[in-house]
Amino acid sequence: MNPADILDRLAQTLAARKAADPQVSYVARLHHKGLDAILKKVAEEAAETLMAAKDGVREKVVYETADLWFHTLVLLAHLDIHPDEVLAELARREGISGLEEKAARKEAL
Repeated sequence: MNPADILDRLAQTLAARKAADPQVSYVARLHHKGLDAILKKVAEEAAETLMAAKDGVREKVVYETADLWFHTLVLLAHLDIHPDEVLAELARREGISGLEEKAARKEAL
């Protein structure tokens, strides 16, 4: 099982669901409600992930992180961004000090 394959399959499914019937697809319903509804859901899942981490229960952290990632992928699909773009950005940053990367961002602004 290649994680990149899972992301690609999920990205394809989420993109396809944009055109699905909101009455039968949860993802289509989110897309239909629009960006604000999707952002609210991502924020909710982020908060639940933080609370799970605070509780320190490994299984809850994994479960909530999966929800957070899923809804973040819905957000990306809504904005027509493929996860490969995010992976490419992570690859670009690999091996770069976080302090150096932040300084470079400030210089670019």
